[in-house]
Amino acid sequence: MAGPVLGRYELLDKKKVLIVDDQNGIRVLLMEVFSSEGYNTFQAANGRLALEIVKEHSPDLVLLDMKIPGMDGLEILKHIKAINRDIKVIMMTAYGELDMIKEATDLGALMHFTKPFDIDEMRIAVNMQLGGDSSNNRFAVGS
Repeated sequence: MAGPVLGRYELLDKKKVLIVDDQNGIRVLLMEVFSSEGYNTFQAANGRLALEIVKEHSPDLVLLDMKIPGMDGLEILKHIKAINRDIKVIMMTAYGELDMIKEATDLGALMHFTKPFDIDEMRIAVNMQLGGDSSNNRFAVGS
């Protein structure tokens, strides 16, 4: 009986990453990267869809763009944290949104990446956050 139980456990053990960005190219790239890292990946082009996924699938980590038409990143971040404070959030920002970054950190975002970001640095940061490293380091990376 150990076989099926182990299989189910492995399925449950797969960490979930949600990518929220209105730019399709960025979503596709990040989905590819994090799927190949062994994560269950979800994507959303807007805040409404992102929050539906958060409620239904409870991702372990959200990569969240700051500027999304309709509901901006800060608003989405507030809603995510209201649904589940334990969901880790990494912000993706355009250059020059430093005031918003401070507010995002105050609201519970762990770190941010400035676009264009180094995909390997982001991959390492996500793996660090989801790899059981409980130190919750907050830092900024990007150009």
